[in-house]
Amino acid sequence: MFTYFVPFKQITIMNGQRNIAIGFLTMGAFMLYGFLLIYLRDFAPDKQAWVDSYSVGKHFEARLAHVHGNLFAFLNVVMGYLLLHFGERLRWSALTSWLGLIGLLMPLGILAEVYLGAPPVFVLISALAMTASVFLLGTAFFHLKPHHGH
Repeated sequence: MFTYFVPFKQITIMNGQRNIAIGFLTMGAFMLYGFLLIYLRDFAPDKQAWVDSYSVGKHFEARLAHVHGNLFAFLNVVMGYLLLHFGERLRWSALTSWLGLIGLLMPLGILAEVYLGAPPVFVLISALAMTASVFLLGTAFFHLKPHHGH
């Protein structure tokens, strides 16, 4: 039976699980992208041109996307774990979860710039979302009251 009401605890658990699952899936995708970058550097027919453009242009942007994709994915895994274990006691846990997930769009925005010529607006918005989620979680833990178990 479908119900519209979900207890607070269940919402917190779903947020944590969602961040962990999407974080790991994103990490896997950016690991595969890293393998593509290795191919372009070491095995592609025009590998020397790729190596020569190491610190400029599309090569540099592609590396930025790879690194930030894995970093932001890892941050989501950590956030998800913490939300699963402390979410009921943390302020802004649902907002933190969603901002962390929105932050994953930042490396995708970089790739959209590189390959599709998209404007950087997605990069900026999602980078701000991830930064906000980290500050919210840090602030929530700073104000966390000691838990006196049963």
